[in-house]
Amino acid sequence: MESTASVSDLDFSTLPQSLRLLAARGLARSYSRGTVLIEEGSQGDCLYLVLSGSLRVYGCDVRGREVTYGIYGTGEYVGEMSLDGGLRSASVITEEASRCVMLTRASLLAHIANHPEFAFELLTKVIRRARAATLSTKQLALNDVYGRLRALLENSSVAGDEILLTHQAMAHRLGCSREMVSKLVKDLEQGGYLTRIANGRYQRLRALPIRW
Repeated sequence: MESTASVSDLDFSTLPQSLRLLAARGLARSYSRGTVLIEEGSQGDCLYLVLSGSLRVYGCDVRGREVTYGIYGTGEYVGEMSLDGGLRSASVITEEASRCVMLTRASLLAHIANHPEFAFELLTKVIRRARAATLSTKQLALNDVYGRLRALLENSSVAGDEILLTHQAMAHRLGCSREMVSKLVKDLEQGGYLTRIANGRYQRLRALPIRW
């Protein structure tokens, strides 16, 4: 489900200065949780700039198994990889109710013509994501599932070592089954490394072992 609003009615103060003028060139839309904005393999020439909420970028195989490439929130944008005219390399879905500005390739080119420095910012963003994808591929190739889970849990901890990811979210990020994640998490609970707290979240009690 989605609804459209005039960009003139929106407050862009939450965005970095470099993105405010760009946002004014697009079409603002609100989406409910679970809305697919981009489908892998489809043709498209627009990107989405997040004003509020969060988007998950993911891919899936013929059996429907998913792997998450990243979660993006306010001030981030997704869909830039298709601006070369190629097919979409990943799918994008709203993780929660979100508001985005949809920008076409034409509007982006017009913005770059007026603000050529933004081309370097866009290039930097693409390079950083390519580096992140390279690291993720390396981890998938060289680590076993537990090694990837350990790295994910350490990177996902907030104050008090609280883990905010569900089993399914972990599975999507690791490229494995939910059942595998559940087994490993249960083992870590029994080993005294994790404990379950409210709303299905976990708290890390001590440093996780390097091997399991």
